Amino acid sequence: MNILALLTHLLNFAAPALFVGTFLALVAPWVQRKSVRRSSWTVRALSNSLCGLGALLAGLWFFGHDGKMASYLGLLMASAASQFFWMRTGR
Repeated sequence: MNILALLTHLLNFAAPALFVGTFLALVAPWVQRKSVRRSSWTVRALSNSLCGLGALLAGLWFFGHDGKMASYLGLLMASAASQFFWMRTGR
């Protein structure tokens, strides 16, 4: 496997976490009116994405390969928990 193929695999593995984390950070102010205004959406998106990526890595370790629906459920739950933390703390 060359470096370009490895980079493609890594980016495709991380893409769902980046998309879900960014989507949650952008949509959360519309869903919940008591929104977080003091922190930027990029900080929340990065936090959500890193939590989601951690859940995907845990699913990869536990199941032995990626692409399991349980791993994607963990991605959603971890990203939502991170966004909930940002909404509750008001930072």
